[in-house]
Amino acid sequence: MGELNVSTGVYTQYTDDQVNLNTTLTNENKKTYYIEERGSKYPSIAEQLDMQYWDAVNGTTTWRDAIAKVKTDNPKP
Repeated sequence: MGELNVSTGVYTQYTDDQVNLNTTLTNENKKTYYIEERGSKYPSIAEQLDMQYWDAVNGTTTWRDAIAKVKTDNPKP
């Protein structure tokens, strides 16, 4: 498990100890954790733009399907 910093594009891998901290987070921190964790599951902006371009060209829904899958697999708490 890790985190993608969208500003820098750097992916940080968490240690088991860092992951276990989730059980002691406050409700506000859990909300922030959820946002960051779910955010790291989305394709990169470049990939999303490419999906949108090819969806427009081919009449497909690749981008919409990819975003829906992330939302379904990572529901709000």
